[in-house]
Amino acid sequence: MAKIEKGLRLIDSHCHLDFKDFENDLPYVVARANAAGIFRVLTISTSLKQLAKLISIAESYPAIYCTAGVHPHNAQSEGVNDPQKILNQLDHKKIIGIGESGLDFHYDFSEIDCQRENFLSHIEASRTTGLPLIIHSRDADDEMSETLQKEQKKGEFPFILHCFTGGQKLADIAIELGGFISVSGIITFKNAGDLRSVIKTVPIERLLIETDAPYLSPVPFRGARNEPANLIYTFEELLKIKECSQEDLAFYTADNFFRLFTKMPKSDTSIEKN
Repeated sequence: MAKIEKGLRLIDSHCHLDFKDFENDLPYVVARANAAGIFRVLTISTSLKQLAKLISIAESYPAIYCTAGVHPHNAQSEGVNDPQKILNQLDHKKIIGIGESGLDFHYDFSEIDCQRENFLSHIEASRTTGLPLIIHSRDADDEMSETLQKEQKKGEFPFILHCFTGGQKLADIAIELGGFISVSGIITFKNAGDLRSVIKTVPIERLLIETDAPYLSPVPFRGARNEPANLIYTFEELLKIKECSQEDLAFYTADNFFRLFTKMPKSDTSIEKN
């Protein structure tokens, strides 16, 4: 396992602990994350039908939090056409964000119009509450850029482009609009040179890190199930890209997280069960 300096604490800003991949060993997954120096984990909603399970996981572990939203893959089957459907889910103290939602033109598991309607409802919920919107964008750079610019003019809302794989234009527009960008294990892949070049231009004050577990395991675990403990490999690659110290990168990625997810308390706590 990669090593980070003792005392540095990292935040996995995006994973999916409610997925079946973790149903048999979640306590061990959390223990490994804690041992690796991961002190907060945000597990992300992809389906409101699964929200009760997400909340149950977050309630079981003091430093694990969650969001509420519908993934673009699910937009056709259970997409939200009224922001109130999201707003009705946000009172729980462990729900600190909205999404993930957005546009995915790579797989097209849901019709594009359904994705758009679902995404706009999530934007309005974020604008109404001030809770950050976690955005999924794949092969949709042009429309995502246009949508973010248009919607921000109607009223600002905080957002993060998670698992960023877009081009320079989308990154620049996101930063210009006050957004954040999160990087995953993809930056460790041999063929991700273009992505590393884009991430190098993103101000450290706007970067977060994530696993997107159980997906996108970083090298040297590519192809295996991912988990929050593996965040340290993405962290190490990001150190090379940004050419900064471990202390600075750990500080900024955590500070950025708390600046974006203002509903999460900053008090120190282990992510394992009480």
